[in-house]
Amino acid sequence: MGSEADETEPPGSTDPSAPLDGGPGVGSPEKDPEDWVTGDEPMTGPQHSYLQTLAREAGEDVPEGLTKAQASEMIDRLQGKTGRGA
Repeated sequence: MGSEADETEPPGSTDPSAPLDGGPGVGSPEKDPEDWVTGDEPMTGPQHSYLQTLAREAGEDVPEGLTKAQASEMIDRLQGKTGRGA
């Protein structure tokens, strides 16, 4: 218990809201998608679905074969264009 136990635990092991990579805490800038370890993997199903919705609203098409990082960047851009998101 106390701070000794906290110092021996890996970051995020006791706090479910802590970053999994042990990086900066809440309120810090997000990691650039280009720096993601899995950023070069194909976009996820949820990313593709959301991109389809945003693209339809923005009058754009979603290119085939986007990576997770590319999809994330396109989502950010289209959210700004459509007024969705934060």
